[in-house]
Amino acid sequence: LPGTRCYYFDSIGVPSPEAMIGEFGSGEAWQAEMTRRWVARLAENSDGARVAILDGQVRPSIMRAALTESGMTKAAMLLVDCSAGVRDARLRARGQPELATSEMTNWAAYLRGQADALGLFVIDTSDSSVETSIAAMVEWIRLMVEGD
Repeated sequence: LPGTRCYYFDSIGVPSPEAMIGEFGSGEAWQAEMTRRWVARLAENSDGARVAILDGQVRPSIMRAALTESGMTKAAMLLVDCSAGVRDARLRARGQPELATSEMTNWAAYLRGQADALGLFVIDTSDSSVETSIAAMVEWIRLMVEGD
């Protein structure tokens, strides 16, 4: 979409769990600090984006806190999800079978539960093509922008 910029959370680098604990006290504290830094960067909007999309797996409560702290007035969260079986198959197909674990399944269930509890929009890609999933996301973004 014109004016849309995409950012990948993990592009900043993801340290080992030991490094996260050593520097920040926990993985959750690392995620909270990095989320604050990302949101501050996006709020600054040095790229001049009309819409900034941050792609990452972040606890919604941490994102909400960072958004509030930044003073950003227009923001929304979206969960792109799929079933555990589909996720495992996709991870294996893209050469990351080590991520197809019960921990990943639990994390995904947590994120889905939070999305449901907070009334976040969810795109379930389990039975959708990439094109259909992208079209759903583009439509969601258009609705968010038109709500300005």
